[in-house]
This record gives sequence, C-alpha cells and structure tokens, in this order.
Amino acid sequence: MATRRRRRALKAEINVVPYIDVTLVLLIIFMITTPMLNLGVDIELPQSDARSLDVDSEPVLVTVDVHGGLFLTLGGEPRESVDAQTLLTKIGAFVRANPQVPVLVGGDARVDYSSVYQVLVLLQQAQVPKVGLMSQPGDEE
Repeated sequence: MATRRRRRALKAEINVVPYIDVTLVLLIIFMITTPMLNLGVDIELPQSDARSLDVDSEPVLVTVDVHGGLFLTLGGEPRESVDAQTLLTKIGAFVRANPQVPVLVGGDARVDYSSVYQVLVLLQQAQVPKVGLMSQPGDEE
C-alpha cells in the first residue's frame, strides 16, 4: 500500500499581529513626543469677534516696519527706533516694574513673518507674560 501524502492547503490570510505591534509602538512614540513639540511662543490671538482692549494703563507697543526695523513706544513716551538688544533690555525692565501692562506687537502687512516672530522671541526672553497682536479692522462689504 502506497501511502499518499496530503499536501496542506495554502492559507490566504494576512498575519496582522506585527502590524498591530508597530502601530501601538508608533502611537506610544507620538503620545510621548507631541507634548515636547510645544516649544513656541505663547501668544493670545484674537477671536473672530475681536473688540478693542479695555486697559487701565497705556500699552507698550512694539512695531516692525516694512524693512524689519523695530520701534518701541513705552507708556506715553514718543516712538523710538531700537535694535533687538535695546528692545530686550528696555521691555524687560519695564515689564518687571509694571507686570500688568499689556504688550502689543504690530507688523507691517508687507513685512516677513520671520521678523515679527523674532520680536515674539525677544519678548519671551524678556519674560513678558502676555503678548497681543495688533491689527486694523477689515473692510465690511
């Protein structure tokens, strides 16, 4: 009697266990690294129904012109042209003396975003707790 060997039928199933393992590892990696990516500058952006600020004291104004030049207006003093280090020193001292004073940043519409961002970095280095962005109301048509 000849014994005949039976061949096993091929399975056409995909083993998904390794894919599930990789997915879970990636999920854990993203859950751990995502909070570390929030290293930006904290600013409060206005909502769509933005109103003018009601403040008791005169705000500190930092303006970036179209060429990237910095201008500073402290309290009621006239606007003066400053460099980055002077801006850091003056605002740092002023905010330490008046911690509740609002600091507003205004940039020309044609200036590079990086110029305004550098001002926000300087304000963070000066330990300014809250920064607002200035804008003009849009045309209602």
